[in-house]
Parts: sequence; structure tokens; C-alpha cells
Amino acid sequence: MSNLGILIPIAIFTVGPISYAFNNWIRVRHGYEPEAWRNRRQRGRDGGSPDADREVMLLSNENEKLTGQVSRLEERIAVLERIATDPAERTARAIDALR
Repeated sequence: MSNLGILIPIAIFTVGPISYAFNNWIRVRHGYEPEAWRNRRQRGRDGGSPDADREVMLLSNENEKLTGQVSRLEERIAVLERIATDPAERTARAIDALR
């Protein structure tokens, strides 16, 4: 029973470094940088790499493109809703007026 008393503190002090090493191994394996010994506030303030800046630019361009596409689709849906809810006579008159 006396061995258990010494094993608990040893286990407590070894779990942290082992989990840190495993976390970094997983991050490197998936292409991320290993974590540095900094606090959490400083991790996001590196200024970014050129690859990250380019990725942000590409994502913002894609976001603008998709926003425009969504607005065009909303306009088309509004027209379809108007056609579906209008009486048949008014829709027929509008089609004849376009001819």
C-alpha cells in the first residue's frame, strides 16, 4: 500500500508532459506548427505568415462571390413566390404584356 502513495504524485507529474508531447506529435503529423511555450493570449498575435494572409484573401473573395450568389437566388425566389401567390389572371396578363 505504501507504493501507491508514491505512484500517485509520479503519475500526476508525468501525465502533463506526456499529453503535451502527444498533442504536438498529432499537430505535426497533420501539418500544424508545434505549440510554443507561450500563453494563450500571445498565440494568435504572431502577425501571420504569407500563406495565412493569402488564405484569408482567398476566403474573403470566395465569401463575396457566395454573398452575391445568395442575393441573386433570393431575388429569384421572391419572383417565384410572387408568381405562385398571384392569381392566374394577373399572371396571364403580365405574360401577355411582355409579349
